[in-house]
Amino acid sequence: MELYGGAGHSKVILSKLSKDGLLIGIDRDEEALKAAKENLKEYQNVKYVHGNHDDISKILEDIGIEKVDGILLDLGVSSYQLDEKSRGFSYIGSNELDMRMDKTQDLTAKDVVNNYSEEELSKIFFEYGEERFSKNIARNICIEREKKQIQTTADLVQIIEKSIPKSKQKDGHPAKRTFQAIRIEVNDELKPLYNTVMSCVKLLKNNGRLCIITFHSLEDRAVKQAYIDAEGKCTCPKELPYCVCNNKSYGKIINKKPITSTKEELKLNSRAQSAKLRIFEGKEVKTYGK
Repeated sequence: MELYGGAGHSKVILSKLSKDGLLIGIDRDEEALKAAKENLKEYQNVKYVHGNHDDISKILEDIGIEKVDGILLDLGVSSYQLDEKSRGFSYIGSNELDMRMDKTQDLTAKDVVNNYSEEELSKIFFEYGEERFSKNIARNICIEREKKQIQTTADLVQIIEKSIPKSKQKDGHPAKRTFQAIRIEVNDELKPLYNTVMSCVKLLKNNGRLCIITFHSLEDRAVKQAYIDAEGKCTCPKELPYCVCNNKSYGKIINKKPITSTKEELKLNSRAQSAKLRIFEGKEVKTYGK
């Protein structure tokens, strides 16, 4: 049995594997892989890959694996990345604007903040952060960077705070949505997600399962839509006596509503508040109309 999974859940996954099973852990953060290797050093049936889950089809092909029994995608930034202030993901404190999950890539948060146009920044803040004051924030960033380069998370937070009316700064930290948007842009988290989910679905063996944990509504929407499309449905007009659409089905959605954290789980990890789990079960491809 082969199974792809995230490093954070590895011990749970390994406990379920047969002795001849293989866990393939893919992460673009080399520090996360290093920590996983230490955490799982007692296990021999683990393969570590420094890469992006968006490239999972190519990664498995290179390993020589055609189909898998299960895939777990744990999306978004990790607690370790948030807590390691030097990575620049957190709006708490004053640290360099970085936000790269893969520290070998070139694009950083500092590049985005200092080089993107006002229009580009406003669009990113609105679409990826669902920030109502995206235009104000983008405008003030451009004004401030004309004076000097914006270098730290504290510099950016200060600009964001003065861009949002005090009366509207009640729903969590005022920089939360903007930081999320910049992080998504730096790591290209959303654009490939739909195609990544579809690739994962096609890699499942019969009755294999794809489990995806999302942490914000934009990710969840993309996953939900991909699952619906992968499940497929007849698109023929109702008046036709039989199906001719040839629409493909790759399996079925296990839970129509996402699974969320229990109160007990939230006591252990408050960051799981926004986590949603959606599960898809693969099957031999069925084509409607045939």
